[in-house]
Amino acid sequence: MPVASDLNIPVDQTPVSDPRRVLFGVGINHALHDGYTDLIYVLLPVWQNEFALGYATLALLRTLYSGALAAFQVPSTLLAKSLGIRTVLVLGTLLSATGYAFAGASGGLVGLCAALALGGIGSSTQHPLASSMIARAYGRSARGPLGTYNFAGDIGKASVPPLIGYLLTIWNWRSALWIIAGLGMIVAVIIAYLLPNDRSLESPRRPERSRDDHPGGASQTGRTGFGLLLAIGVLDNSARPAFLLYLPFLLQEKGAALPTVGLALSLVFLGGAFGKAVCGWLGDRVGVTRTVIFTEAGTAITILAVISLPLAPALVLLPLLGVMLNGTSSVLYGTVPELATGGRVEHAFAVFYTCTLGGSAVAAPLLYGRLGDAFGPAWAATASAATALTVIPLMLALSPVLSRGTSPTKM
Repeated sequence: MPVASDLNIPVDQTPVSDPRRVLFGVGINHALHDGYTDLIYVLLPVWQNEFALGYATLALLRTLYSGALAAFQVPSTLLAKSLGIRTVLVLGTLLSATGYAFAGASGGLVGLCAALALGGIGSSTQHPLASSMIARAYGRSARGPLGTYNFAGDIGKASVPPLIGYLLTIWNWRSALWIIAGLGMIVAVIIAYLLPNDRSLESPRRPERSRDDHPGGASQTGRTGFGLLLAIGVLDNSARPAFLLYLPFLLQEKGAALPTVGLALSLVFLGGAFGKAVCGWLGDRVGVTRTVIFTEAGTAITILAVISLPLAPALVLLPLLGVMLNGTSSVLYGTVPELATGGRVEHAFAVFYTCTLGGSAVAAPLLYGRLGDAFGPAWAATASAATALTVIPLMLALSPVLSRGTSPTKM
């Protein structure tokens, strides 16, 4: 792991903190921001009635938040070089909370759009910086804690949208957003207290390999490995929303009513939360390559099974499908520090999240949406299964790069 001075991040002489405290702090932050991202789905019907919006405009509102979140990953790491990781995480959480406060105070569509973009910019800080904080705190044992960190995000997805739904039953949407904004302010104070200053997360410097011993330099291997990891992450993140986009329609074709569709999505998300928590630790114990091949092959098989099976057995499979769909991501996140070229862990996480989130937010819906229009939901969902399978040869190509690394990753 790089030390803070390698990254030009301001430091002080704070003693080393308990890594569990770091994990708890960034986990709370992740839960809030992922909840902030997904609560928009609950508010879209409300905004449709309030501002007389069409579906294209509603899609734009969602894209403004997720697009800003993806686009500002790298700038947030650059800012951390000047202000420090903890400071940027706190400011990002305050900015997201302020965005929702402004959304509650907006008088029209333009103000709402600006507020959502502001909130997305704030949320862009936490993925790369929090992930690198965990990587520094835990060193070579970071893969499991990174899985726990990702699990915390799913807890936010499962709790914040229902919370806003409940608040909408007792207050108007503007008041509900002010409550949610206040929650973000509280979380900002909590993480400012829990997270240490950057020097406390320094890890011992690893001996650098001589370029004479390795013609071409280890950096070329790192760049090649990181490029493969990016491609795997984009494909994995494309298959997931592509299938979830069509799952409600597939279930309705099997005779499911709307309440059953809602239950089905809950089953997938619960399985996904479990998958993120477990597969990070699994990758640390049985190996990255084996775990990714298992989850991607399992994703393809369970998608095809859900497409072909009657309603009842398809519902039974959905938690397992959720485990497979989301489990790969924890393993991939844990591999980013191993392949960060030049020790630039924050930058590597920022690029990784930018590409994978950008592909999920933009490319995948456009591509698979056209497939669905042309061939129907079943064939489009089948294409998402095929996308998951394309990860396997890329993972086999990445495996030798990982085996040459300094990390004791099992293959």
